[in-house]
Amino acid sequence: MNKPVLRCALSTTAAAGATAALMMAGLAGASAHVGADPNKTAANSYALVTFGIPHGCDTSPTTKVTITLPEELTDAQPTVNPNWTVEKVTETLDAPKKLDDGTSITKRTGQIVYTAKTPLDPHLRDALVLSVKLPDAAGKTIYFPTLQTCEQGQVDWSEVPKDGQKEDDLKSPAPSVTITPADSSGDHHGASTETTEQAASVTSDNSTALGWAGLIAGLAGLVLGGAAFLRSRTAKTGTTTK
Repeated sequence: MNKPVLRCALSTTAAAGATAALMMAGLAGASAHVGADPNKTAANSYALVTFGIPHGCDTSPTTKVTITLPEELTDAQPTVNPNWTVEKVTETLDAPKKLDDGTSITKRTGQIVYTAKTPLDPHLRDALVLSVKLPDAAGKTIYFPTLQTCEQGQVDWSEVPKDGQKEDDLKSPAPSVTITPADSSGDHHGASTETTEQAASVTSDNSTALGWAGLIAGLAGLVLGGAAFLRSRTAKTGTTTK
């Protein structure tokens, strides 16, 4: 077989394999913990916060995700996910809380609990979306401690950085959202707009995952193609020498 051709084929195959490995490593790093991804962060705005559910507890499938709302929030509207059942857990406040509209409440939604209809495979991920009204607290970071329960074991994503610490310094950081200054144009979207944004948020998350899967599949095809090319060249060389 022609040596330059062989070197070219081997180099292409090796490069494809290395790229696939790096991409897989990137995916693993990106989904290392439960994170909160808001579509808006402006104070007093209505935001859709997507919680990415990563690998299970080591190799055990995820069965339940309990999201605790920060004390700054009084309620959250969970988005329906066909893979999970969902319920709100109400708690009684120690003292009545006055709202911006002048009314007072004695109870609030303390937790949102998603229970998997079928345990989530530890090699897969899912996205859970909550609609919340962010508080009027520009510059403040609010935390959503999240308990991930698996068939065997659990992971409590509830660590909050202390002064001088960064999220990367923590083993099990709580998902968080940092509030930014209010949008001068206001946030007056209606229910139909919010529903559209929720669908777009979930679709975008799934499309990203599918895009990675497509790229990896393409690279795998390139590797197989390189192997087939080598076999073809070897067969032709054998025939010629005979």
